[in-house]
Amino acid sequence: MFLKSFSLVSGAVGQIFILGAMGYLLVKREFLTREGMDFLSRLVIKITLPAMIFSRLISEFKFDLKPQWWIFPLTSFAITLLGLLVGGIFVNLIKNNEEKRQFLSLVAFQNSGYLPLCLVAALLSPKEASLMFIYIFLFLLGFNLLMWSLGVYCLSYKRNKKFELASLFSPPVLATIITIGLIAMGLDRFIPDVILKPLSMIGESTLPLAMLVVGGSLGLIKLRKVKLKPIILVVLIKLLILPLVGLLFIWRSPFPQMFSLLLIIQLAMPSATSLSLIITHYKKEDLLISQGVLFTHLFSLVTIPLFLSLVWIR
Repeated sequence: MFLKSFSLVSGAVGQIFILGAMGYLLVKREFLTREGMDFLSRLVIKITLPAMIFSRLISEFKFDLKPQWWIFPLTSFAITLLGLLVGGIFVNLIKNNEEKRQFLSLVAFQNSGYLPLCLVAALLSPKEASLMFIYIFLFLLGFNLLMWSLGVYCLSYKRNKKFELASLFSPPVLATIITIGLIAMGLDRFIPDVILKPLSMIGESTLPLAMLVVGGSLGLIKLRKVKLKPIILVVLIKLLILPLVGLLFIWRSPFPQMFSLLLIIQLAMPSATSLSLIITHYKKEDLLISQGVLFTHLFSLVTIPLFLSLVWIR
């Protein structure tokens, strides 16, 4: 049973790997420049992903069907807190204060959107995938608020730095809040198909474009000398310890399988590629981020099928 599940999940991960590899090769062969990657990234973050969130939530989310929707943003808070707590156990093994902050960011924040969405699309039936998409969108509402507040603060730390409220409201967060607000007020039924269908078509391009962005982002990474100790710790915590904690938790709790699958998917994900964007934007020295993002993505090709298979046979 385990081998059958492992083979199934590996096939889904393989499909995602091929899409990501295409992005990686496009960058390495210079068909995509850094400017082209910036454009693709902005296209996904500001246009296609918000369109996907809006069209999917309007079509499929109803408060009476999902009255406990608020659990998913809270779950994202809990997973980030778990990463910080486990990372905090090991952080004193690292001497440099800047490296400590980057280490904690790598273990606290995962690739919580693009990879899970693509994995779900490849792994589940259309009906199950539609439900899981809603779970992930609601999860991202909490995650993005943390990433663009706590994550930015941690990586761009300055003693006198002011908090920027606007940084919390990225286009995907705004799309989720606005759509949930429209549904809560009952205004969703007044949105005509002439608007909804084009948005849905634009949103459907998100998954392949997102994987091109992830693969291309990895292709842009230029490694210097690998800092073995902190990177080994990041890989062990992010890809082994956190999903193991998640497995122990769901095996002792009567959660529905789809919610359990969401937990393990998020806990098994590699470090967020957005961390590299934050480092670059705030002009901070990249001591660990690029190395951590690259190596967690590489090793996750093995660990993701392993842990998802263990949930599959639960």
